[in-house]
Amino acid sequence: MEKVTELDESKFGTRYLEDKSEIYMHNAWDNVVWDDEYRCEVMEKIASNSATKVDDDKASELETNADQYWNQFYDKHENKFFKDRHWLFREFPELVPNKNGNEKKTILELGCGAGNTIFPLLELDENETTMIYCCDFSIKAVELVRKNHLYNEKRCYAFQFDLTSSDWANTIPFEPNSLDYVTMIFVLSAIDPKYYQKIIENVRTYLKPTGCILFRDYGHSDLAQTRFKNGRCIKENFYVRGDGTRAYFFTESEIDKLFTDSGLTKLDIHSDRRLLINRANRKKMYRIWIQAKFQNKLLI
Repeated sequence: MEKVTELDESKFGTRYLEDKSEIYMHNAWDNVVWDDEYRCEVMEKIASNSATKVDDDKASELETNADQYWNQFYDKHENKFFKDRHWLFREFPELVPNKNGNEKKTILELGCGAGNTIFPLLELDENETTMIYCCDFSIKAVELVRKNHLYNEKRCYAFQFDLTSSDWANTIPFEPNSLDYVTMIFVLSAIDPKYYQKIIENVRTYLKPTGCILFRDYGHSDLAQTRFKNGRCIKENFYVRGDGTRAYFFTESEIDKLFTDSGLTKLDIHSDRRLLINRANRKKMYRIWIQAKFQNKLLI
């Protein structure tokens, strides 16, 4: 797994490469259109690295011990691997607390990790109008959240939970129809695709009638997908990293179908295509993330 490069976030979404001679002037460009040569190169890499699949016994072991691999990840990296997601409030401004009012929000973050979404949000919430529930498959991640000096159970409650569980009702610490927003940021991709539909259906149970799911995750053909070696593919578009954690790469149409088939209404879905530049070695890195918003259908 690779760290995300630190960039000038103030320019995200507004910097377009109109003159290719200027490519090395900045460290990021938005909505870059691939040429046919690069597109073919990517498709060839994906075909090659998915030719040999992980054997069934190993795939089963990865599923059975998924929590152990993530515990090892957080034992090793603690809270130093992922950067705080201040960019999240630009992409999903509905999460930003209203500083001039007392409107209360209840938010659930799925796959909270070490708290890189939670704590920037709590710092913005000067009027303390937001209650955040957050969960992670890894008990080590949950422990890191609870140890943070900003953690306060009056404003934030962290708990360990397996999203593939069939027993949500006896584990979830809040009532159905109680959540304004659920964030799913790079969490679904870490889970076997066979569970996706049921997870989304379960999440919907806890949304308010107008509640929303905010989604961002890896897109098909992202640089990370092309970097896997042959023999790391578990099934189509689903891979295992060297540390035993897994990653799936989505298409827009997959996400659209998963959420709408679960009874949600699409508000937005798009691919964030970004060209990152390492100007020191003149290296080009093409990233693709899928971002979407889905709203619970009004119950009449």
